[in-house]
Amino acid sequence: MSAPELRSARVTHAMEDYLKGIYELGLDHQHVTTSLIAERMSVKPASVSGMLRVLADMHLVSHMPYYGVTLTATGQQIALEVLRHHRLIELYLVEALGFKWDEVHDEADRLEHVISEKFEARIADLLGHPTTDPHGAPIPAIDGTIPPHASTCLADIVPGTYTRITRVRGDKDTDRLQYLASLGLIPGTDITVCSIAPFDGPMTLQIGTQTVPLDRRLARLIYVTNNDVQ
Repeated sequence: MSAPELRSARVTHAMEDYLKGIYELGLDHQHVTTSLIAERMSVKPASVSGMLRVLADMHLVSHMPYYGVTLTATGQQIALEVLRHHRLIELYLVEALGFKWDEVHDEADRLEHVISEKFEARIADLLGHPTTDPHGAPIPAIDGTIPPHASTCLADIVPGTYTRITRVRGDKDTDRLQYLASLGLIPGTDITVCSIAPFDGPMTLQIGTQTVPLDRRLARLIYVTNNDVQ
């Protein structure tokens, strides 16, 4: 049974959430543990263990003690399909319906499970087959591949660098996105790193004619082009 057939026949919305969460955790962690999944899903570890047994029985994940959880090829295909739906919907809500970038995550979380492949294709056509969502995250292609997205964490940029924001992570945090938008720190914005305080202190950025301080913790959520754009 193919991944789309399996998804429509047997995979629940909750299972899709787990598969997508495991995929995204795997991008940042060498080992995706039960505790990491529980924290992300806001459930108890025992609930995660139960779901992992179900997913393993369906050959969607592999779970090895001390090595964590990994997606099988079919599990990853389903995760990327759901992620493609999510990010296309976010962009559609912003571009076509006038939502703000801090308003779309929860809406997309609900809709990603229920849109048809025909509806997904119509959205992609309408938007011109985009490669990134409103936060700059790559949108998986229809074949399950991820578009190249070379970038560097802003916190690692040296003073004097002129660069461009390509992505802001943490799209679930509405207040944080609103704050960053108020400073103009959104994908596509050109910035210069003026200075960095020692001992993990704040960065000072120039955005157009404005100079703003930025907490290093927020800088770690922002990604920029890894070479000058001048």
